[in-house]
Amino acid sequence: MNFHLNTAEVYIPDNEPMEQALARTTHLCLAAHQDDIEIMAAQPIIECFQQKDKWFTGVVVTDGRGSPRNSIYENYSDDEMRLVRFKEQRKAAFVGEFAAQIMLDIPSKVVKDASRSEPVDDILAILRATKPKVVYTHNLADKHDTHVGVALRVIEALRKLDPAERPERVVGCEVWRALDWMVDSDKVTMNLSNHENLQLALLGVFDSQIVGGKRYDLASMGRRRANATYFESHDVDDALALSYGIDLTALMNDASLEPTVFIGEHMQRFVDDVNERILRMS
Repeated sequence: MNFHLNTAEVYIPDNEPMEQALARTTHLCLAAHQDDIEIMAAQPIIECFQQKDKWFTGVVVTDGRGSPRNSIYENYSDDEMRLVRFKEQRKAAFVGEFAAQIMLDIPSKVVKDASRSEPVDDILAILRATKPKVVYTHNLADKHDTHVGVALRVIEALRKLDPAERPERVVGCEVWRALDWMVDSDKVTMNLSNHENLQLALLGVFDSQIVGGKRYDLASMGRRRANATYFESHDVDDALALSYGIDLTALMNDASLEPTVFIGEHMQRFVDDVNERILRMS
């Protein structure tokens, strides 16, 4: 594949030829930053782990230069942080036995600019090379601008595919805003009860973020445990850990559906649920 930036990278942990490595992909995650994949898409990583007929490929869209830093990374330049974060992402891909890990190295400001076609073109090339059954990306209610920018670029690329080329499902995942606010019928629930050791290992390789001042490892594992316990008030827990997603498939298949309308309908169902309960108890 030819990406817009010659600094983009395709890493194949098991050294398979690139074309074959990408073609075996069944689950594809397109995320904004290094470590977003391991936070939001742990379930498909686990589902594909050591499976001969299921393979996970990760894509990091941005370059990771602007991350906060502390401790031993405090005086690292943006270029040095980029190299560290690329190395950490390769480690995670090796630990998780990904089919491939792609890093597009695009600056965040480009991703957030809807007039720039480079991110969409690169994402479209990846979609055509991998032909995944399921695509994971950020959810549209996320509070990080770059995350929402990536989600919108992914939706734009998916719409450019012929219907026969499109994945079966598109899921928007939690990172910078949890999705526990959605009504239960709208939630895509992803069971993370198994391989807690692998989940911790995947999060733990991002030392520059954890030692650098953000305990994403503890926060992510805690959110998953909280989701499982607070999912159902009247039954015992069915899972030890859950992550939530929102089904974005309709946005892929209906180009006339505005993202603001789509997410607004989900929010309105939440408002209606809250109001109905208050009125019923009054």
